[in-house]
Amino acid sequence: MEIKKSFQRVILKENIPGAKRFSNYGFSILLIIGGFGFFITGVSSFFNLNPLWFINLENIKFIPQGIVMIFYGTTAILLGSFLLVTIIWDIGGGYNEYNKEEEQITLFRFGFPGKYRKILIQYKMDQIQALQVNIKEGLNPKRELYLRTKDQKYIPITPIGAPMILSELEERALELSQFIGVKVEGL
Repeated sequence: MEIKKSFQRVILKENIPGAKRFSNYGFSILLIIGGFGFFITGVSSFFNLNPLWFINLENIKFIPQGIVMIFYGTTAILLGSFLLVTIIWDIGGGYNEYNKEEEQITLFRFGFPGKYRKILIQYKMDQIQALQVNIKEGLNPKRELYLRTKDQKYIPITPIGAPMILSELEERALELSQFIGVKVEGL
């Protein structure tokens, strides 16, 4: 008697990057540094000081330029700080786990601190009807992959950010549909 062992994958786990991206770090730091520059310039115009030797502030009057620069600087600092905190908390990060052994799909994401900091969604594989591919080209392109349940709920499973390459999206959809055992719609 010959025993055949198959080494099929039983668990497929995909890590989903959240806010911790290089572009977000750069944009956050740029906003904070630029905001401080505007803020210091606006405050310096009020006190008639020139704290930065490489900038001539003689032509900047407090009303209206100084006030506007303080406003823009404060806004940029607040937005940059918010983005930095979002990066530290890794908002949107998590994983998708498809487990054939337990016949279960688990979607986990981090949210903002509070009651719903950890978002955990679980479905049985027999509740999934299809994988839905949503492709929208144009000025704001979208290439997204959804799990469509039998009760017509659409659960997004692709990370937020730059749209995926079309061939990568198709390959991922086909691999996932074969793993779960459902059809792909929208291709």
